Amino acid sequence: MAAHRILHLARFGPVGVLLAAIFLAVSGSATLAKDPSSAELWTALKTGGAFGIMRHALAPGTGDPTNFDVEDCATQRNLSDEGRRQALDIGDRFRRQGIAKAEVFTSVWCRCRDTATLLKLGKVRSLSALNSFFQTPDRREAQTKALISWLNAYRSNAPLVLVTHQVNITALTGVYPRSGEIVVVQRLSGGRFNVMGSL
Repeated sequence: MAAHRILHLARFGPVGVLLAAIFLAVSGSATLAKDPSSAELWTALKTGGAFGIMRHALAPGTGDPTNFDVEDCATQRNLSDEGRRQALDIGDRFRRQGIAKAEVFTSVWCRCRDTATLLKLGKVRSLSALNSFFQTPDRREAQTKALISWLNAYRSNAPLVLVTHQVNITALTGVYPRSGEIVVVQRLSGGRFNVMGSL
């Protein structure tokens, strides 16, 4: 486990520090691998060596209104003007790193679809396994398993970008991402995953 993952555990106060200490004790070494640089993370995305799972851009608030309808954007928590600019800027970052096109999949929630579209990286497709379960936490396990199954079956060397929600990303990776944060993840043999870092 790289240093950023140890530090991620430490975010959770004394309990997190204890978990980090336990990991180091079990691993038998206090030597931490050097985290990949941003350039290395972008290269992993560009070559298909890893995929990016991204939290939608800035959308003020938490959850969705009580009258939420997944088919009606007017009833949802949506991107702010700043969030729309953020999504455009993130798309520009991809292009500056030599990624002009990607396979883009998204939650059907409007703030995710809009983020994915504003990246301007190519065709945007919906993937139900990326839909939020914030208001239906009992779906966490089944939906995360569905996403893992989809990722294990996915075959392409093209850059892969998944746009989804904090709860989905945390369930898959253990990372609590900021709005617009891209968590870079390697698919390993045996259906395992390795979080390389974040952009």
